[in-house]
Amino acid sequence: MSIIPCTSILVTQFVFLVSLLSFEVTSSSRTEEESLIQWKNSLSSSSPLDPSWALNNTKNLCSWTGIVCSTAGTVSEINLSQASLEGTLAQFDFSSFPNLTSFNLSINNLNGSIPAAVANLSKLTFLDLSSNFFDGNIPWKIGQLKELQYLSLCNNSLNGTIPYQFTNLQKIWYLDLGWNYLESPDWSKFSTMPLLTHLNFSYNELASVFPEFITDCRNLTRLDLSRNHLTGPVPEMVFRNLGKLEFLILADNKFGGNISSSIGQLRNLQKLDLSANSFNSSIPGELGLCSNLTFLALAGNLLAGSLPLSLANLHKIEELGLSENSFSGEISPHFFTNWTELVSLQLQNNHFFGKIPSEIGLLKKLNYLLLYNNMLNGSIPSEIGNLGALIFLDLSVNQLSGPIPPTMGKLTKLTRLQLFDNNLSGTIPLEIGNMRSLVTLDLNTNNLEGELPETMSLLNNLNILSLFTNNFSGMIPMELGKNNLNLKNVSFSNNSFSGQLPPRLCNSFTLELLTIQNNNFTGPLPDCLRNCSNLVRVRLEGNHFSGDISKAFGVHPNLNFISLSGNQFSGELSPEWGKCQNLTKLQIDGNKISGKIPSDLGKLPQLQVLNLDSNELIGEIPKELMNLSRLFSLSLSNNLFTGEIPRSIVSLTNLQYLNLAGNKFNGSIPIELANCKQLDSLNLSHNSLSGEIPWELGNLVNLRYLLDLSNNSLTGTIPSNLGKLAVLESLNLSRNNLTGKIPASFSSMLSLNSIDFSYNQLTGPIPNGNPFKLANYTGNSGLCGNAEGLNPCSSTSPTNSKSSKNKKVLIGVLVSFCGLFFLAFIVAVILILHPRFKHSKKNDPYEWQNWGREGMFTFSQIVKATENFNERYCIGGFGSVYRAVLPQDQIVAVKRVCRTQATFRQQTG
Repeated sequence: MSIIPCTSILVTQFVFLVSLLSFEVTSSSRTEEESLIQWKNSLSSSSPLDPSWALNNTKNLCSWTGIVCSTAGTVSEINLSQASLEGTLAQFDFSSFPNLTSFNLSINNLNGSIPAAVANLSKLTFLDLSSNFFDGNIPWKIGQLKELQYLSLCNNSLNGTIPYQFTNLQKIWYLDLGWNYLESPDWSKFSTMPLLTHLNFSYNELASVFPEFITDCRNLTRLDLSRNHLTGPVPEMVFRNLGKLEFLILADNKFGGNISSSIGQLRNLQKLDLSANSFNSSIPGELGLCSNLTFLALAGNLLAGSLPLSLANLHKIEELGLSENSFSGEISPHFFTNWTELVSLQLQNNHFFGKIPSEIGLLKKLNYLLLYNNMLNGSIPSEIGNLGALIFLDLSVNQLSGPIPPTMGKLTKLTRLQLFDNNLSGTIPLEIGNMRSLVTLDLNTNNLEGELPETMSLLNNLNILSLFTNNFSGMIPMELGKNNLNLKNVSFSNNSFSGQLPPRLCNSFTLELLTIQNNNFTGPLPDCLRNCSNLVRVRLEGNHFSGDISKAFGVHPNLNFISLSGNQFSGELSPEWGKCQNLTKLQIDGNKISGKIPSDLGKLPQLQVLNLDSNELIGEIPKELMNLSRLFSLSLSNNLFTGEIPRSIVSLTNLQYLNLAGNKFNGSIPIELANCKQLDSLNLSHNSLSGEIPWELGNLVNLRYLLDLSNNSLTGTIPSNLGKLAVLESLNLSRNNLTGKIPASFSSMLSLNSIDFSYNQLTGPIPNGNPFKLANYTGNSGLCGNAEGLNPCSSTSPTNSKSSKNKKVLIGVLVSFCGLFFLAFIVAVILILHPRFKHSKKNDPYEWQNWGREGMFTFSQIVKATENFNERYCIGGFGSVYRAVLPQDQIVAVKRVCRTQATFRQQTG
């Protein structure tokens, strides 16, 4: 029997093991290939995975795009970042990749939930699924990946709470869950993560106090909790334990209280952002110990007090934002001496006062200088011209005075210069023409004067030019806009400019806003304006522009506001206005426009204000205007319009202001006006309207400012229903043919402060109330009452007013009746003594006559005037006294002595 050597046995076993291992590797690779192909096939067809991903390329798995293999030949890394993948992870078989250590699918278009099976990648150290569209909860099983060191799920749509199991990831140093919709968990279940250096929970929905576990993560160098809803104070232990912090970002939360003086212990801090919270202390002087700071943002808090001088120790500071607080005091020049690295200085919206230190000229690297909305005074230092790197300068809304320094012309990189709302004086320096990079030049609301320099025409990059509300005069440089391809916003309003506008002001046709009202401009508008299809807002009112309005404007689809009031434009309105579909306000009053209103104006669905007052327009109101359902102000006064007021005006249910005064409208006032329930001002005066005032106008209970029906031919009585207009302030019914009484219901119109009933045929007492004591009643001889120009009414009248004329008549009547009473007594005695007369035929008791001092009247006239002594004519006195208005407009008081024969006999017997 032969003996096999031991070495031979060992060699055989080694070969077997190698073969077995090769088989396992091959089998594993085959599984990984199939899994990858299966997942690839589940993705959108538009996912552009490299053609190398194919089963016919199985021998080259490790050369597939994004695949890295280990020395054993199995997949160890998958990196498909920015591969434009679309789909889900539902078909990804995580169990097929037991040796995967790095999985990076960031910046794709993957969606759906993150499968819990990701926990099968037990060797995973790097997981990045950021910047996709994953949603749903974060699988808590990720907390089982004990080898994980880097986890980023930021910038997705994940929701729910942060799994507390994450604190089992004891090897993790980078954790980023920012930019999701995650909510606060029970932070007490979280424990320290000793190796954590980078923690980002920003831009979520966390709503709690500061997460306590963070204060024990002592290796943290970067902490970002910004843009959440965290409240309360920042724990003291943040400043004492986290001494390695380089970036502390807590912006846009609801943290409050003091900024702890312990903040000075964070000596490694480079970026501190506490902006947009509710901190309400002063800045602790210890902050100046954080001498490595390059970025400091405390804007948008409730901080107050002056800036501690210790901040001058921040020699490395590049960006400093203290805006939107209540800081006060002067800005120390020592700051600018030491902050020479500053790129951005933002101190706006505070209460700083005093002068701008001339040392500001030392900030040679400064790009942004924003000091607006403070109380700074004095002049702008000429040293500001040394800031050659400056891009944005805003000193607006202060109390700066003096001239604009010519040295500003050296700021050739400046794109935005805003000095508005100060007390600057003098002229614009010629050197402004050197600032060729300017995009925005805003000098409005100052005391600047003189003519604009011709060099302003060299600013070819201007987008916004705002010079309104100054004392500028003279002509605008004729070359302005000639070579400018970007001019969008031009405002010259409220100055004393004269002459014509530059003919090439809108040469690029990019103009969107043109506001030049209240100047002395003359002549026609530039021809290029007609082709500015991007116009949004135009205000030219209060000038002396002339020319044919139909040629000045074209079709402007974005135009929403235009006012041409108070000029000398002529011609007719073009139907093309009807194509300006976004127009909300069209004001062309006070010109010389003739012709008819084009019916196309009825095609403006957004129109709210239409003012064509004081022109020479003719014809009737087009019925198409009644389609303007959003119209709340319609002014057509002082034209030559004719015809009736359209009854279809009922369609304008949002109408608040209607002025048709000073035209030739005829017919009656349409009762349909009463359906315009929102009306607060109605003026139909100076027309030829006739008929009665519609009773229904009293239902316009929102009428507040004016009801003017004066200077028409209205007849009939004043409807008592108008007394319901309880909030009306001005009422004018003068110069009509109104008759009857002023309704007593008007006494409840307590808001009236202007009343005019003059030149009508009104009679009777005026209403009670103070407003009616000051009203104008001229030309109404039948009115009486306690007001200037009126006689008092009779004391026995229902209103207790007196009339001297009626008093005379009353005395005459009483004297006559005393005589008649005595005569009746004698006749009665005779009848008693001569019984033969008792049954004789009586004379008609209504035929006797009486003479008063004002003339003759008969008893039958008195009976008729009192409707046979009806009780409602009874005014009291001794016995029964009645008030009678006789045909001769005489007013008498009648005492009835004998009502029946029986009473007559009783009184005479």
